[in-house]
Amino acid sequence: MAKGSLIFSFIISGFFLLCTSCEKKDPESYQRHDTANKLNIPLSGSLQNPAFSPDGDAIVFTRFRNGYNREPADVFIYFLDTGEIDTLVMDGSANVNLPGSCWNTQNESIIFSSSRDPHDEIYLIDDNGSPGDEIKITERSDYMAYEPTFSPDGQWIVFESHPVDVEKKGVIMKYKLDKSSNYQALTDEDDDCRQPNWSPSGDYILFQNYKNKQWDIWIMKTDGSNKRKVTSGKGDKTDACFSNDGKFIIYSCDFNLEFANIYIVPIEGGNPIRLSNYEGYDGAPSISSDGTKLVFESYGGDPDDSDGTSLWMLLLTN
Repeated sequence: MAKGSLIFSFIISGFFLLCTSCEKKDPESYQRHDTANKLNIPLSGSLQNPAFSPDGDAIVFTRFRNGYNREPADVFIYFLDTGEIDTLVMDGSANVNLPGSCWNTQNESIIFSSSRDPHDEIYLIDDNGSPGDEIKITERSDYMAYEPTFSPDGQWIVFESHPVDVEKKGVIMKYKLDKSSNYQALTDEDDDCRQPNWSPSGDYILFQNYKNKQWDIWIMKTDGSNKRKVTSGKGDKTDACFSNDGKFIIYSCDFNLEFANIYIVPIEGGNPIRLSNYEGYDGAPSISSDGTKLVFESYGGDPDDSDGTSLWMLLLTN
């Protein structure tokens, strides 16, 4: 064999070895090193964004029918004791709830966003409602609205606002359900802020903010004042919600990990504690009102472009 052919052969062999080493692992091969258990929900598709009911006996969640974040999407309630499932919203568009305070204690309703024409807006439905019972809350011609959550008194919502068909420039917007007050922007468009959640006391709103090429969790007063960053260190911190007592923030982070897991940090900041321990991905957490149960979405590997995540529960002993 000529010298050039030998070199070419080595290059081809090396490329083959590189490609075979990059083959995706079987999702079932990723190991859990915690005591979380998979919820037995007999639905196909990608189960995402679980959020506890006020009494902790049920969860509301989003099911993307065609895989992870792939529309259409429907909203369901799963009852933990009986295993029963109620269909809340199913109209062929992307209907999506946000983990955290999307299930209100005062008016027994659930807030979500829908991609129905002409663009994404916020809708409300009673927690014992059926498809077709939802009520449209926001309506603006030039802006989309999604990722909504309630204030504890049930009178206000906060949500993520974007110009129509613009991915960036996220603004945290506040709006009163009785429509007696105008839309109130709590953050600047240049900051690109997303996924707001209200604290149980009603004093704070958390959100994620993209700065220095990564997402971090911030909190602010409900009028948009006193903004400050809570999380620190490298890695994207996303999908945040308050703990049941409002003293901590629970979120997903991929710092020093191949895939994100669930962490908790005091609202004053400090060293986070890892709650889930999985070789794959754990995200979108929600905690029960008594602080004993954590529910989240999970997948063995990178969930993007996958068939989808399942829902898991971890009992918290401390």
